[in-house]
Amino acid sequence: MASRQAIELLAPARDADIGIAAVDHGADAVYIGGPDFGARANAGNTVADIERLCRHAHRYGARIFVTLNTILRDDELEPARRLAWQLHEAGADALIVQDMGLLELDLPPLQLHASTQTDIRTPEKARFLQDVGFSQMVLARELSLPQIRAVAAQVQQATLEFFIHGALCVAYSGQCFISHAHTGRSANRGNCSQECRLPYTVTDAQGRIVAHDKHVLSLKDNNQSDNLRALVDAGIRSFKIEGRYKDLGYVKNVTAHYRRLVDDLLDGAPGLHRASSGRCTFFFTPDPARNFNRGATDYFVNGRLEDIGAFDTPKHAGLAVGEVLRCGTDHFDVVLADGTEALANGDGLTWWDLQGELNGVQVNVAKALDAAARQWRVWPNEPMADLHDLRRHTAVHRNRDMAWDRAMDRKTAERRLAVDLRLDELPDGLLLTLTDEDGHVGQAEAHLPLTPARDAARAEAALRDALGKLGATVFEARELDIATSQAWFLPAAAVNGLRRDAVAALESARAAAFERLPRATAVDPPVRYPDDTLSYLANVYNHRARDFYARHGVRVIESAYESHETLGEASLMITKHCVRYSLSLCPKQAKGVTGVQGTLRAEPLTLTHGDDTLTLRFDCKPCEMHVVGRLRRNVLQQVVEQPLQFYRARPPA
Repeated sequence: MASRQAIELLAPARDADIGIAAVDHGADAVYIGGPDFGARANAGNTVADIERLCRHAHRYGARIFVTLNTILRDDELEPARRLAWQLHEAGADALIVQDMGLLELDLPPLQLHASTQTDIRTPEKARFLQDVGFSQMVLARELSLPQIRAVAAQVQQATLEFFIHGALCVAYSGQCFISHAHTGRSANRGNCSQECRLPYTVTDAQGRIVAHDKHVLSLKDNNQSDNLRALVDAGIRSFKIEGRYKDLGYVKNVTAHYRRLVDDLLDGAPGLHRASSGRCTFFFTPDPARNFNRGATDYFVNGRLEDIGAFDTPKHAGLAVGEVLRCGTDHFDVVLADGTEALANGDGLTWWDLQGELNGVQVNVAKALDAAARQWRVWPNEPMADLHDLRRHTAVHRNRDMAWDRAMDRKTAERRLAVDLRLDELPDGLLLTLTDEDGHVGQAEAHLPLTPARDAARAEAALRDALGKLGATVFEARELDIATSQAWFLPAAAVNGLRRDAVAALESARAAAFERLPRATAVDPPVRYPDDTLSYLANVYNHRARDFYARHGVRVIESAYESHETLGEASLMITKHCVRYSLSLCPKQAKGVTGVQGTLRAEPLTLTHGDDTLTLRFDCKPCEMHVVGRLRRNVLQQVVEQPLQFYRARPPA
């Protein structure tokens, strides 16, 4: 486990190149999928690419965590075990897992981190996972600051991690089965169809329409920029950015944004420090609003809020740019708001029509009409007649900014390790010592005759310039001490060779000092799981997972929903988000309101989309919503790739 005083910025990577960019933009750690079992069906990477990413990250003391966090069938356990060993040999620092069956296997001595899919909402669950050998765990996004503090009070050995940015799953992670029930694509196996982003019509118990074609299960995006200090005070030590499907520009921009915020936080907190080394220089101004987003919310960190939903659209509206001035037969004119950057060919523009739907079009050609008045003419790549409700005074946004995209395609940051240089004399030459910010030392000697320089000042200036040329390395000169008895004439080739040899020695010293993260030891005898009964919600999909829970005192163990043993009506999603509350129909909201109190009841609501019907049931004591439905018949009839080989567990005798 990392030091409890180390604050980690944990960034996502779809591939190794994006992971390298994340490190260069300040990530202390990167999480990435391997070739299989990584809970993102289209974000796999070869072991060779993982090794390449590890080599780059480890130069800065940054860590690479590999996701192995799908639920596994019996026939997948052995391939997963072999992959874990390959990842260990490639240099990975930890495995992020969901399936407890893996803990029953012969795994390499890699740290185990609990995936978001393990659904950690209670101190008891978190303490259990710590005691069975998890070194780090990401808490449920739905927790408030008091709830996080309660977990931290029970978890003293493992690092607590929390999502601070990115898309929000509306369900408790690991507790959503709608995708599998409707399409056969399991979210727990990395292939979610995002049924939550669809429009639904909401009706009440009397059949009255409450909301028509609204994305009532679609949430705004997570943004905890204002809460980092409070999260640290509550016990969070790893700040996690969501986005293993996101592009290079997103990872660069958002990582840089939070690197700045975390550095500012650490500068005011002497007892805390960064989890890796080096400082970043950015060649742009980070701005998360520039990336795809559905609006921002800090969700439940500061308590329940009404405005957490992206009910009108799950799409990205973009930043406001101005309004329509006039419309022509093949173009429209826009007046830009003050401070708005110029339009460009290829930009994406959006607007809301009279029905509240988001529309968009790509700019084919943009031309400035009156620079002083900030007026632009836009020729779209679609006929004007097809641009629904685009008219004078329509507010226009930009959801694709070509100038920004081109800037993000260029070099946008560099990360350097501070190093002090000292040059000393030897009886037969010179000794150059490099000491980096972590105290590692690299030395090199140059054996050559020393001849006094004719122009001492000029010789010293040339020497300083030659020794400080570290631009092609990961190092940056902080101090340079020339401790020679006098200024010597030194051939440029000899000085350059001395510097290169010292840098190579320092790189070797850093690599030799790098330590793998230790694997936590499980408590013995095995601790008891907080409950003695597990339903399909526990996602037990193989015999080894069943054996794990039985060994920890669970007596009744149902198989995972994906095994198709739960065929009737079931909770397909459990969520802290409440549609009734967001529509101002919660009985608690009516307390004290004359004429309303007592008329609102937490009766079920119905969601419909096409032929799909779901029931919303409200459990008001824990303030949770269950989305209830059935497995589609066509999903039952689908041919699986291999037999599941899992049967309902019987309680031990």
